[in-house]
Amino acid sequence: MDHARVAKDVLTYVGGAENISAAAHCATRLRLVLNDMDKVDQKALDKDPDLKGTFIAGGMFQIIVGPGDVDHVFKEMVTKGGVKEVSKDEAKEQAAKGGNPVSRFIKMVADIFVPILPALIAGGLMMAIHNVLTAEGMFGDQALTQRWAWLEDYAGLINLVSSAAFAFLPVLVGFSAAKRFGGNVYLGAAMGAAMVSTSLLSAYSMSDEVAASNFWLYQGIGTNCSLTDATCIAQLSSEGAIPAPDTWSLFGLSVDKIGYQAMVIPVLAVTWIMSMIEKWLHKRLSGTADFLLTPLITLLVTGFLTFVVVGPFTRILSDGITDGIAWLYNTVGPVGGLLFGLVYSPIVVTGLHQSFPAIELPLIAEMSNGGPGSFIFPIASMANVAQGAVALAVFFNTRDPKLKGLAGAGGASAVFGITEPAIFGVNLRLRWPFFIGMGAAALGGAMVAILDIHSQALGAAGFVGFVSIVPDDIPKYIVLELVVFALAFAAAFGYARSARGRATLATDADEAALEAEVTAAHEPVVVELPEGADSDFAITAPIEGTAIALSEVEDQTFASGMLGPGLAIVPASGPVVSPVDGEIIVAFPTGHAYGIRSASGIELLIHVGMDTVQLEGKHFTPKVQAGDQVLRGQTLVEVDWNGVTDAGYQIVTPIVVSNATAFGDLTDQASGEVAREDSLFAVTPAAQGAEA
Repeated sequence: MDHARVAKDVLTYVGGAENISAAAHCATRLRLVLNDMDKVDQKALDKDPDLKGTFIAGGMFQIIVGPGDVDHVFKEMVTKGGVKEVSKDEAKEQAAKGGNPVSRFIKMVADIFVPILPALIAGGLMMAIHNVLTAEGMFGDQALTQRWAWLEDYAGLINLVSSAAFAFLPVLVGFSAAKRFGGNVYLGAAMGAAMVSTSLLSAYSMSDEVAASNFWLYQGIGTNCSLTDATCIAQLSSEGAIPAPDTWSLFGLSVDKIGYQAMVIPVLAVTWIMSMIEKWLHKRLSGTADFLLTPLITLLVTGFLTFVVVGPFTRILSDGITDGIAWLYNTVGPVGGLLFGLVYSPIVVTGLHQSFPAIELPLIAEMSNGGPGSFIFPIASMANVAQGAVALAVFFNTRDPKLKGLAGAGGASAVFGITEPAIFGVNLRLRWPFFIGMGAAALGGAMVAILDIHSQALGAAGFVGFVSIVPDDIPKYIVLELVVFALAFAAAFGYARSARGRATLATDADEAALEAEVTAAHEPVVVELPEGADSDFAITAPIEGTAIALSEVEDQTFASGMLGPGLAIVPASGPVVSPVDGEIIVAFPTGHAYGIRSASGIELLIHVGMDTVQLEGKHFTPKVQAGDQVLRGQTLVEVDWNGVTDAGYQIVTPIVVSNATAFGDLTDQASGEVAREDSLFAVTPAAQGAEA
């Protein structure tokens, strides 16, 4: 390989050194953090005969060069191209910092919520169970708990446990956010607990049925009357219309003692402030003074800022959103529905949707005077179902077990009305599912307005929410829910199958597997073999089983031929043996992948199963290591095929020629049943390939 030429071409096709903010390399790949992906000529790179392909993963543009060559190409790029060299870990950090402020904020929120998702997922699914047990109209006129009284206590206990994670969400978020911001996690939890203290009036109480209904009935008190209007609050409280919160008199201000149940943005802001104060104090205090005074001052200052500054600002923002939504929908109809559907899920991220009952309940109460009901619940249902649908699309496309688990459980929870697990665990982390869900919800919101769908009660905003809909509107509601689900799922599923979609679903394990798969150097090398070694161009079957075309392999890296031509075998039994006389050039400790160079210079990659690197060597017993000389039929690895299958992995095994550009076509390709050492295919020597 002409390393200087390859380095120069790589720089040209990625938009020049100025488009590379950081660069590193691993055993086989260049890992580039780019400023602008639109400047990359990916097709030109993929056509280069000395490069094995390109892909995007972990926020980096990665170019497969091959072992033994990638370090030389990288050195040329650094010394002659002026590329900034960093370590692999630094490149990952740089990639994580990339993007606009909104993207970085989304990633930060996702990082904070991932550790607490098990609690949210369990709570969401339990809430769905509670909703099924208590929903009137789902199984007749009576709820299950009304039909069978003995179920009521069980439903009550389920509701208690399920709501805990959401009611005390600031405690969980405070702990996790403090860890993310570099603060003391227990101080973060303490501030979260303070924000939902029983000494405060619960935020839920500020939007219960009596409070909300009476509040809106008293709107004539003043043209700007709102929950932040002290005069309005005082008059309504004196008449018993709304619960009157106690107040503190702090710095000449009257501060309401109201909690922050289920809110996210306030506790994120508070924990960030707390962490900054704590770190600032740690730098200036030491020893006993640091141990005693840093926590004291941190909580004291943060506590005042929480309830005097952050809290009131958040409530003003919340009331502004609720008032604006009501005005928008009532003024511009379908356009208002579209915009509300578009922003509903982002509002859920902040927790400010908790104030919506202040609008919904008065609308429901007005039905006694001929009002149509609430428009908020149907639109919220469309948004929730859309977010659930895109999470389920991720479930069907990702191969990462952890992400698959989050997507499946979160998606199921979302379609029943609890979207936090899906949003924070999957959709926000990947970004594109969240945005696709927003788009589908926007169309659903517009259709809610056009079809004039309303609810007559609060409930679970999802598929089971039809029990809360005005009876005449139920058929329209159900059909629209299905349409929104199908639209969101199809759009997300299609994007997940695209190149960019697959790149965003790639995990570190996927990258490790790809690194194992790329073993090719590009010039045939004759190696010295044991006496009696065969140097012909015949490749025999390394496994007993069924030979199939590479195009039938589910993994597109192999199916597309990116790693070279060849065949795959669906194993039946026995070990994996060498298909040639040659030298082991790559043998991963996990036992799942081997690179072999034959005496004639043919380089073969045998990848045992799909994604089996994630098994970390379990079910594999390697018999060779890199540098070993092997003869045809010699055992490379013994595999517990049943164990691999039971672990949920495919055992189909590709055998490809990774340096095929140095040779001609493959001939005499086998199909159907093959035994070990049966002829699998033959490689045409370079001279014959040239004549052809």
